[in-house]
Amino acid sequence: MASGEDELRNCVVCGDRATGYHFHALTCEGCKGFFRRTVSKSTGPTCLFAGSCEVSKAQRRHCPACRLQKCLDAGMRKDTLSYLLLGTVILSAEALALRRAKQAQRRAEQETVQLSKEQEELIQTLLGAHTRHMGSIAEHFVHFRPPAYLFIPHQPSPTLVPVLPLLRHFADINTFMVQQVIKFTKDLPLFRSLPMEDQISLLKGAAVEICHISINPTFCIQTQNFLCGPLRYTMEDGAHVSPTVGFEVEFLELLFHFHGTLRRLQLQKPEYVLLAAMALFSPVPYVTDRPGVTQREEIDQLQEEMALTLQSYIKGQQPKPRNRFLYAKLLGLLAELRSVNNAFGYQIQRIQGLPAMMPLLQEICS
Repeated sequence: MASGEDELRNCVVCGDRATGYHFHALTCEGCKGFFRRTVSKSTGPTCLFAGSCEVSKAQRRHCPACRLQKCLDAGMRKDTLSYLLLGTVILSAEALALRRAKQAQRRAEQETVQLSKEQEELIQTLLGAHTRHMGSIAEHFVHFRPPAYLFIPHQPSPTLVPVLPLLRHFADINTFMVQQVIKFTKDLPLFRSLPMEDQISLLKGAAVEICHISINPTFCIQTQNFLCGPLRYTMEDGAHVSPTVGFEVEFLELLFHFHGTLRRLQLQKPEYVLLAAMALFSPVPYVTDRPGVTQREEIDQLQEEMALTLQSYIKGQQPKPRNRFLYAKLLGLLAELRSVNNAFGYQIQRIQGLPAMMPLLQEICS
């Protein structure tokens, strides 16, 4: 009687001690794992001895093909993934990896990232200063003598009339934006806490970058235009800003590509202001090219504070799919913005009469 019970507890494939029903057959752990691995492969094993190999505890690894066939003959079913002993599910390697990836993604999505009190206060400080000085900056462009053809509906730039007013208008709005950036930064206690020489150095490096970040919400992806109140600015306007020479097409393409890429990320206001703050306090790779900086360690700490706050804010927002790699994309765009900044300084030098029209910006870009 005991012999019969022992026989019932042996693996029906190799005769080893069975641990339970796996894939609808009483098998040992070895044959269970072998069957799971083998049936998940795209190609099956082949027997070199016409399928006549012995499959036992001692010889079960000799011929995978005969072992698999004995598994199937014993009733193991590859079309089911039931693990009856434990009441759980055994999956193929691919299905198991997919399930684990989905579980990890689900856990990450369920994790709630809470901003610290200090981070919330930082965001509110940035938002307040931005609202007071930069919030509606593009709506003021209409007060700086724009040419009539800039008004919506937009008409092609006239070629027979002088376009000097456009150059004057461009100089005026850029000077205005830089003035507002200065007011914005002076409204930030963390910035004011730095030595004056560091404030000047950081402003000279970041003023143009903050201007572009601030006007990005006015960029229309569909038309590739800037819609600033009743005015519309196109790439052609930049190319014909002066009667003699305008901005180079390569620069304009770089500029419009940056704005289009940033606009597609659909940033919220806190993300915009934190990105501007990161540009102001120089991301780590760029600290060395801010001439005149004396408190480098303190500026690094401020930059890190802005970066961590932005990262935490992104992680804590809904819907989650929008956040995939968003922080990494923003870091890449900061690098692209630096290229725009460097190219802009060269561009304004080559347009005759422009530097004299905006000495403040000339000083910033020098």
